[in-house]
Amino acid sequence: MAVPKRKTSTSKRNMRRAHDKIVPAGMALCVECGEMARPHHACPHCGNYKGRDVKSAEA
Repeated sequence: MAVPKRKTSTSKRNMRRAHDKIVPAGMALCVECGEMARPHHACPHCGNYKGRDVKSAEA
């Protein structure tokens, strides 16, 4: 079985993990109310999607 000959240094370990960061979700401005909302989703504040009122139609 393969076993490491030397302990991996903290610098090498952290350089390997440099790409494992969590990226925040992209946000876009709502056309109707101007609040930040996820793209291609109904606005959680006003309930509009592509100029249509979607949230009140569901309720």
